[in-house]
Amino acid sequence: MADNADRAAVTIQQSLEATLARRATLATRATHDECVDCGNEIPAQRRKAAPWATTCIECQGVREMRRKHVRQS
Repeated sequence: MADNADRAAVTIQQSLEATLARRATLATRATHDECVDCGNEIPAQRRKAAPWATTCIECQGVREMRRKHVRQS
C-alpha cells in the first residue's frame, strides 16, 4: 500500500513531466512570430531582446499581474 510520501513522489513526477512537455511545446512555438495568448505579432525588438518569448509585451504583463495577484491571495 502506498503511503503519503509515495503518492507525493508520483504527483511531483507527473507535474515535472507535464511542465517539461509544455516547455518543449513553447520552445517550438517560440520560433513563430505570434503571441501564443492573443495571436498578434511579437514585435521584432522583443524577439531580439528575449528570443524565447512566446507572448507579446501586453500579454506578458497580464500574465505577470495574474501571478502577482495569485501569490498575494
